[in-house]
Amino acid sequence: QVQLVQSGGGLVQAGGSLRLSCAASGRPFSTMGWFRQAPGKEREFVVAFSWSGGSTQYADSVQGRFTISRDNAKNTIYLQMNSLKPEDTAVYYCAAKLSGSIYSRSGYGYWGQGTQVTVSS
Repeated sequence: QVQLVQSGGGLVQAGGSLRLSCAASGRPFSTMGWFRQAPGKEREFVVAFSWSGGSTQYADSVQGRFTISRDNAKNTIYLQMNSLKPEDTAVYYCAAKLSGSIYSRSGYGYWGQGTQVTVSS
């Protein structure tokens, strides 16, 4: 059974940091990533990560502030979020796909349960 189980998130003041985790099980994924959805807005891409090559791609809005990393032994990816801004407030979703490029936003067939990140000003 394929599962993406998220943890982390919460409430932080602007300029603070949070870390999200996503533990994957059930299938080997080619690409994992994070998306987010703010109230009243469409879900948007945050970052993608290739398990095989280790390459990453970040959205311009988070480049330099967010860092994705992995723990191979735990089959887990992490999203370290620094210098958080109120506009980062959203529900964050871990996502995974079995094939396809990290540069393609489509093909994510597996999703985590979502976790709330709230950044106060």
